[in-house]
Amino acid sequence: MADIKDNTLVMVLLALFIPPVAEGIKVGFTGHLWLNIALYIMTLGIGAVIHALIIVLR
Repeated sequence: MADIKDNTLVMVLLALFIPPVAEGIKVGFTGHLWLNIALYIMTLGIGAVIHALIIVLR
């Protein structure tokens, strides 16, 4: 069975709607996740979406 982090469509949708969750699934509890949470709070979500898409599509 395929892993959720290998499904690009699901990961992109998560990155658009709940970016910290997409990052958490993709990279785990690393600095990227904490940066995304900070971006989510400081930029009202826009910066977090961009950052999550970069990480998910990498």
